[in-house]
Amino acid sequence: MAPPVSALPNADFYAFEDLLSAREQEKLAELRAFLAAEVAPHAAQWWQDARFPTELLPKLAALELSTPVQQGYSPLFTGLVIAEMTRTDTSIATFFMVHHDLFVEALHAFGSQDQKDRLLADALALRITGAFALTEPDHGSDVAGGMETTAVRDGNSWILNGSKRWIGNGTFCDYMLLWAREPETGKIRGFLLDASLPGVHRSRIENKTALRTVQNADITLTGVRVREADRLAGIDSFEDIKHLLRGSRIMVGWQAVGTQLAAVDIARAYAVERHQFGRPLASFQLVTEQLVRMLGNTVASTGMLARVAELERGGYPSAGNRTAARSESDGMAQAALAKSYASRKMRETVALGRSILGGNGIVTDYRMAKVFADAEAIYTYEGSYEINSLIVGRDITGISALR
Repeated sequence: MAPPVSALPNADFYAFEDLLSAREQEKLAELRAFLAAEVAPHAAQWWQDARFPTELLPKLAALELSTPVQQGYSPLFTGLVIAEMTRTDTSIATFFMVHHDLFVEALHAFGSQDQKDRLLADALALRITGAFALTEPDHGSDVAGGMETTAVRDGNSWILNGSKRWIGNGTFCDYMLLWAREPETGKIRGFLLDASLPGVHRSRIENKTALRTVQNADITLTGVRVREADRLAGIDSFEDIKHLLRGSRIMVGWQAVGTQLAAVDIARAYAVERHQFGRPLASFQLVTEQLVRMLGNTVASTGMLARVAELERGGYPSAGNRTAARSESDGMAQAALAKSYASRKMRETVALGRSILGGNGIVTDYRMAKVFADAEAIYTYEGSYEINSLIVGRDITGISALR
């Protein structure tokens, strides 16, 4: 008789959680209990309905997990928070990342004291929500050089015109951290855009097959007037944005870890509990090999992201055998490799898991179909696999294949 799944080893097979402090382990356990009670029972229905559960926000805020590093937690803990959220529901994790790791983190990093006084407390408590409006309809990977949204100075305000696409939280957010180019200087400007201002039009992107709970929006800006007081004074170029994009790219790498943890959980339980030919699926050698390959991918991905967390804490310039002249010194290449590698392994892991469930792997009743579908969004956003590979290639050869 097979042992109960709860008695078997955890998908964290190399015990990375043991590297956390006692305070962090306790907080992660609190998060896990919250997700089990408040998210797991409802996630599939939210996904089916393409509805974001705004009623969850006060409970999510009560966890006090916004920008954990700002609260003295480690980068490893921060990553494991995103992995654990993704393990339960990728969409909730994505909302959390967009709001906290991009919008709130930008307030911490680049906001004036006035901007922090006006917005930070409410944003931390999720009384207001934020979005990160960078990608455009015709510019994703090349948005750094191709940004078409403009910001023209007009006295003590700015006039914004243009379009943004794939903006997570965009349909309901109170504010957008919106990026635009100043035509006169060519500089990239960042604005804390009140989404209710005249000239802001937003519409939900329909018919998605991944992250259906996340409310992605198309944004159109027509003569939107924004005060100079709502410009992020610390932003003058796309280089300034890299701090945020590196952190976000790392967090998406952790999402790839969380997705694999979920796939291992689901497939292992199914293989132990499902019987065919009079015995558990796990008793068949081919199924066992697939499970072990899934676990290996998950452990390898977690190990890479855990090392990136150490580099975040210690500083990137000393990483590897680099010279000061050649090093990008900002950790973007390490973030890119972690995201590209983990997301590639994730694709294999979820495909194996879906296969183990057979026909049941394509219906959301068994969770694996949702995990399988959501993985495709992770593979693409915060830099596609190909773009991240080219970033790393440029770093290790000194020659750019980006054109």
